[in-house]
Amino acid sequence: MAAPAPEHVRNIVLVGQDGAGKTSLAEAMLFVSGKTPRMGTTHDGKSYLDYDPEEIKRKFTISTSIAPIPYKDYKINMLDTSGHPDFIGDTLATMQAAEMALFVVDAADGPGVMTTKLWREAEDMRLSRAVYINHIDREGADFDTAMALLHARFGGRLGAVTIPIGQGPDFAGVIDIIRMKARYFEPGGTAERVEDVDSLPAKYQEEARIARDKLCDLVAEADDELMMKYLDGAEQLTQEELESLLDKAIAQELVIPVFVGSTIIMQGVQGLMEDICTYFPHPRSHGRFQMADDVTVRIDETKPPCAFAFKTVSDPFVGRLTFLKVISGYLEPGLELVCGRTGKKERLGKIQVMMGKEAMDVKSAKAGDIVVVPKLNDVRAGDTLSCEGTIAIEPLPLPEPLYPVAIEAVSKKEEDKLGTFLARAAEADPTIRITRDEDTHQTIIHAMGEAQVDMLLNRLKEQSGVEAKLVPVRIPYRETITKGAEAQGRHKKQTGGAGQFGDCWLRLAPIPGEGYEFVDEIKGGAIPNGLIPAVDKGVREAMEEGFLAGYPMVDIKCTVFDGSYHSVDSNEMAFKTAARIGFRACCEQAGPIILEPWATMEVTVGEEYAGTIMGDISTRRGRIVGTDAGFAAGETIIKMRAPYAEVINYTKDLRSMTRGSGSYSLALEGYEAAPADVTRKLVAEYEAARAAGN
Repeated sequence: MAAPAPEHVRNIVLVGQDGAGKTSLAEAMLFVSGKTPRMGTTHDGKSYLDYDPEEIKRKFTISTSIAPIPYKDYKINMLDTSGHPDFIGDTLATMQAAEMALFVVDAADGPGVMTTKLWREAEDMRLSRAVYINHIDREGADFDTAMALLHARFGGRLGAVTIPIGQGPDFAGVIDIIRMKARYFEPGGTAERVEDVDSLPAKYQEEARIARDKLCDLVAEADDELMMKYLDGAEQLTQEELESLLDKAIAQELVIPVFVGSTIIMQGVQGLMEDICTYFPHPRSHGRFQMADDVTVRIDETKPPCAFAFKTVSDPFVGRLTFLKVISGYLEPGLELVCGRTGKKERLGKIQVMMGKEAMDVKSAKAGDIVVVPKLNDVRAGDTLSCEGTIAIEPLPLPEPLYPVAIEAVSKKEEDKLGTFLARAAEADPTIRITRDEDTHQTIIHAMGEAQVDMLLNRLKEQSGVEAKLVPVRIPYRETITKGAEAQGRHKKQTGGAGQFGDCWLRLAPIPGEGYEFVDEIKGGAIPNGLIPAVDKGVREAMEEGFLAGYPMVDIKCTVFDGSYHSVDSNEMAFKTAARIGFRACCEQAGPIILEPWATMEVTVGEEYAGTIMGDISTRRGRIVGTDAGFAAGETIIKMRAPYAEVINYTKDLRSMTRGSGSYSLALEGYEAAPADVTRKLVAEYEAARAAGN
């Protein structure tokens, strides 16, 4: 396939709920175009696009794949994305590379939660939108109900450009409202049969007329002069006026075209492809990218080469693959570009077009197209490549991964392999964050949810041969004291030769929020100056070990005010040991408590779920701080604080309570005294672990 001009490229991102048929729509278009010899299907593991072993096993899309579809003189880049909430980061990054978001909606189920979330994201990106109502041949499918739900959810700008001829088991074909034609895809055939609408029963002719009137009403707004005539009672738009204005109306978001069909039997697919090429925006007319300095750039093949990396993949066989949207100029093998983030030169060894997992080398790629370049090992998703490295396109803000799990290699000798794999996984997927908690000595995966973590573990075993296990995330509790106390720490040990002797008196006092302070009040040389730091060090070590349950102690002022020493037996080790003894003796009298971390949260839910969320947080010992109206109609933002241990796995619980529609942010903010029952539990666990030798 020769490198197409921007006007002959269509970059369409398929989005929507899992199970609506996004992948099957792309597979049907591939087959109808002649690109594939058969219709690929996800349910039997024979999809061209869902080829990853995890996708075959789970029967849904996990990672974006590309279907470059030739149609007449056009190239349609169909970007098939995941509709699962755990993989929304990959979907959002891919949306940034498209000019049109095509939402696939099930005719029986209507728009789901993910459809609504992604619709709002598309609005924020100012992406043009269209809808394909799929599975109209399903039992229970109802086109009018689906359209009513879409209008209620997304407004009155949706206009049908195809409507069904029958539905459910009676579905036979579609009516093309733009051209007023009936279109049928014959089983086993390779092209549609097209007839005039006049050949249909009167019922369908009337439905087509009503749909066309609505479409003309919307499209007329794209031309002010024509709109005034239209409002003054002029007749319906002519065929020429409708066809000449429809692309403009779609680009200006005045009309959101709605198609209908069934991907499995390929009804309504060829007409969709024709309308994509005829009316959907091409990169030059609609493509725009926001720069880091707030300047907007558009697709332009006359300017120097520039490309935006929207996705990277680590393939176990071919290595790193980088998905690029060409912003300007031409890309050719051998071209050197500079990464704006690193300042390093990157040489494009090959330029490829991907179709699922199959790669085909191409000689060049023009502005507006999407290609894949292997072995750009230092390029990450969100990077911009240009001639001078001075161009930086602002990457899309991605959701914060709020589902933490701790991971350990089953074999200690495989810890390095585990670390290498996790680092690569985080580079490939920006919604995975890997941290090392130095307080709890755990490696933490911060992900979007259980499915993402499960997939990561499976790939770890398959690609690296490393067995790993998940363990509970340790909550970073702290310990402190609530009142002052004094005690002596005395260490004396005689071993036949030189012994050990250390003696110090310590005074502890609570200093909330101030960490640790050590004060030397020794007078008269009761303890030599050279041994005072050993007392400080011994106290610090004792605080690190904790007193009640093994958690580090904080917010304590320690004063050494008296003591004694032996000219021969006193040394640093002896006074460190004496300080530890004295510190623990003080803690027994100082009202020791456990502090638990608290989190500040903002939970965004539909009004119908607000009561449930507020009731639930009270069962977690949380407190409501306030509520606000959300950005979207019918949304409520609930501000609250809760113990971190009670909300560490809130992602899963919130999805369950809100049917997947809720979202939240979380930040650790301060510590509070743990209640008695929590303290007893933590102390019991600590003592049991010590008794077991752990």
